[in-house]
Amino acid sequence: MSAALGLYRLQQVDSQMDQAQSRLKLIRQTLENDVELRAVSEKFAACEEKLRNAERLLKLSEQEVEKQRLKIQQTESSLYGGLVHNPKELQDLQKDVASLKRHLETLEERQLEAMLTAETAEQELEQTRLELENIKSNRGAQFRDLNDESDSINKDIDKLSSERNAVMKDIAGQAVVIYDQLRKQRRGVAVATISDGSCAACGTTLTQSHQQNARSATQLFYCPSCGRVLYAN
Repeated sequence: MSAALGLYRLQQVDSQMDQAQSRLKLIRQTLENDVELRAVSEKFAACEEKLRNAERLLKLSEQEVEKQRLKIQQTESSLYGGLVHNPKELQDLQKDVASLKRHLETLEERQLEAMLTAETAEQELEQTRLELENIKSNRGAQFRDLNDESDSINKDIDKLSSERNAVMKDIAGQAVVIYDQLRKQRRGVAVATISDGSCAACGTTLTQSHQQNARSATQLFYCPSCGRVLYAN
C-alpha cells in the first residue's frame, strides 16, 4: 500500500467520524437546550403566579363585601330594631345605611372585576397547560427518536474506531504526524484526491508532473496550492 493510499483511507474514516461527532453534538444541543419548551414552561409558571395573585385579590374582595354587608345588617338592625327613637339618630342611621349600600355597590363592582380577572387568568393557565403538554408530548417522541439515533451513531463510531486502528497499522508513524498536522491546519481534510486534473479540495490545476508524483508509492506529494497530501486514485 502506498503512503498516500493509507492516508486517504484514514481520511475517509476520519471524515465519517467527524460527521458522526458533529451530528451527536447537534443531538445533544437539541436535547439539552430546547428553547421553545423552556419558553412555554416559563410562560406556564408566570400564568400560575398570575392566577394565584388574582385568586388572592378575589378572596380579599369577597371578604370586604361580606364585611360591608355585615355592617349594613348591623346598622339596619339598629334602625329598625325599635331601640332608637330619637328622630335625629334615626335620620343619621338612615344616612349611614344609604352610604354603606353605596359603598357596597362599589365593593361588589370590584369583586366582579376581580372575579373576571381570576377567570381570565384561569383560562390562560389552562391554555398554556395544554400548549405545554402538547410540546412535551411531541418532544417525547422526538427525544426518543434522537436518543435512538444517538445510540446508533455511537455504535457506528465504535466500528469506525476499530476500522481506523486497522488502517493505522499500515501507515508509517511520520506520515501520521504529517497527516494530523494537516488535519488541524486544513479544517479536518488532510488528503485530497485528484479530479479532472485538479486538486479536489482547492481546485488548483495540476500539471502532468504533479499528477505523476502523486501516484508515487514511496513518497507523499502535496498540492502546491493548499498543501494537502494528494492521492491519485
